[in-house]
Amino acid sequence: MKNRQVDSVQERPLLYYKTKEDIEAYKKKSVKLKLQWLQAQMEFFDRAMSNEARRIRDKLKRGEL
Repeated sequence: MKNRQVDSVQERPLLYYKTKEDIEAYKKKSVKLKLQWLQAQMEFFDRAMSNEARRIRDKLKRGEL
């Protein structure tokens, strides 16, 4: 049963939806706060990235791929 639940989640696309109100509220936030949020996301993704993904990213940066 557990595997069946995982399969059904993997078959569904990941949707990200924001209302107009959410967007308006975000627009009102300061640039400093938005940049802090972006920095936190970048740090999270860097820590979560696998070694293989990091290797590919670095090759892309160097123009090797």
